[in-house]
Amino acid sequence: MNKDIRFPISMDWTKDEIVDVVNFFEIVDQVYSKGAERNTILTLYNYFKKVVPSKAEEKQHFKDYEEQTGQIPYEVIKKAKSSGESIIKV
Repeated sequence: MNKDIRFPISMDWTKDEIVDVVNFFEIVDQVYSKGAERNTILTLYNYFKKVVPSKAEEKQHFKDYEEQTGQIPYEVIKKAKSSGESIIKV
């Protein structure tokens, strides 16, 4: 992952919430680079959704991340939810 990425986070979040969001975006990067386990992706997305329950806020964070990386978190989640494969790669 490019070290210059500014993860879309809020200063209102706790340290644990920031870790959950960063872990989710790191798994998105991993899916694009080498793939990741479907269950891990969905678990980290669930943690992300606890921090960012609003669909509008989620879309904004996804857009910010995509603009920096070219990686589309929505596609990762969509594929993980619909695929029967144990390893997801985009």
